[in-house]
Amino acid sequence: QAQFVESGGGLVQPGGSLRLSCRASGFYSAMGWFRQAPGKEREKVSCISSFGGSTYYADSVKGRFTISIDNSKNTVYLQMDSLKPEDTAVYYCASDPTGGTFYSGSYFCNDFAAWGQGTLVTVAS
Repeated sequence: QAQFVESGGGLVQPGGSLRLSCRASGFYSAMGWFRQAPGKEREKVSCISSFGGSTYYADSVKGRFTISIDNSKNTVYLQMDSLKPEDTAVYYCASDPTGGTFYSGSYFCNDFAAWGQGTLVTVAS
């Protein structure tokens, strides 16, 4: 059974930074993060291929968030800079066992198959 241990969430002021980490119980072809804020739909934030490091970012975080992966540690990271109040949400680490796909030259993850318990990120003054 897949297990994910997330860490790094917390309270930060607007414009600040946080780094989320997620250690998985095994190797996955692609991993990523999604978030869910109260009363809002789940949003896929970012994902990365474990083969070659292709990445996807939601438009809402592009240029501010950076995803990376350390395959030797089965760990994926999400560096979040220039945080905004609208980034407030529970962030979940997840796996895409298909490895994602390329379409029109861009990389996308397919539906996540498993995820962790989540870590709360609150952006407020």
